[in-house]
Amino acid sequence: MMRALGYPRLISMENFHSPNFRLVSEVLLWLVKRYEPQTDIPPDVETEQDRVFFIKAVAQFMATKAHIKLNTKKLYQADGYAVKELLKVTSVLYGAMNTKGVERADVSEEDSSKFKFDLGSKIADLKAARQLASEITSKGASLYDLLGKEVELREARTESIARPLEINEAEKTMKIAIDCVLEQVQKTKDMLNNVALDEANLEAKIEKRKLELERSQKRLQTLQSVRPAFMDEYEKIEEQLQKQYSIYLEKFRNLTYMEQLLDDHRRTEQEMFEEAASMLRLMQNRLKEEEQHLLKSGNNVDSDVEIQQDEGSDSEVEDRQIMKQRATAETLLQGRAGARIVGTMQGGDTEEDDSGDSEIDLDDDEEEEEDDMEDDSMEISPSKSSHRARKPEPLEESDNDF
Repeated sequence: MMRALGYPRLISMENFHSPNFRLVSEVLLWLVKRYEPQTDIPPDVETEQDRVFFIKAVAQFMATKAHIKLNTKKLYQADGYAVKELLKVTSVLYGAMNTKGVERADVSEEDSSKFKFDLGSKIADLKAARQLASEITSKGASLYDLLGKEVELREARTESIARPLEINEAEKTMKIAIDCVLEQVQKTKDMLNNVALDEANLEAKIEKRKLELERSQKRLQTLQSVRPAFMDEYEKIEEQLQKQYSIYLEKFRNLTYMEQLLDDHRRTEQEMFEEAASMLRLMQNRLKEEEQHLLKSGNNVDSDVEIQQDEGSDSEVEDRQIMKQRATAETLLQGRAGARIVGTMQGGDTEEDDSGDSEIDLDDDEEEEEDDMEDDSMEISPSKSSHRARKPEPLEESDNDF
């Protein structure tokens, strides 16, 4: 039956073994359009609400237009039970086609479009018919209300008919009615004359506006063609601004580059400072260990060494050596801990004190001690080790040694 009605695709019962709502909605929409092409039913069936609304709209349309009652639950199932509901509509259309004796199997798209075009041309007639139907209903309602008042109006009508008609009163009423009609005619004539005057005034205003428009357009064209006086200065200032902007960009790039170099320099200085501090700590630890080692070795050697020198010369030499060793040790420890170099910007040699603990000698002693620490095979003479390892004594008690 669907093939006879002109459905564009083939349908079999295998398509409805499983629920196929999209096919059911397509068939229903095609049948409704086939029954009445001007229907407006939304074809959206993506969500559950859209499907329910679609089924309800189709069932309501078929019930009102074709008097066919459809089971919405079976249609919503979209399986074999929905086919029975679809057959109700298709059978009606198929029977109507057979009764008219018209074969609709090979209906082309051109015929359907032509049919739609013929209906579209009669939309104005349809609107007029709807307006007349609404007027008929309103007039019928007013007529019904008037007929309801007929009982009261009948008595008044009979009384007025039974009363004798006076010619003078009739003439007066007729004259009054004629005067009213003449007044209305005069008013309409005055309004027509006023309309003519208004039209003339409006035409004059329109002409005036047209002339003003033409003048303004001409003035605009002249202003566009003339070059302003300040354009040269504007272009010069714009060029200067562009140059200043390029200079600003160059300086900004240089500034950022210099800041980056400054940060890198500070970072390298910080790293060098940390390395120097760590090296100083290592050197201090090594010096402490050497001092302890020298003190221990000096104590052991002093017990075995015998001093054979003169009293006066030996005591003076030993006192000087002890004071010098004490000063060098203290300056070494302080210099290593502080890691500070003291000097002057002037050249030449400086005079040394009698004690011999100048800064240059101290630096030389520090360099010699560092060379001695780096060398693993360090040789120490017994007399030197004894002088270094010997504990310094106060100067006041230097004469009591012998």
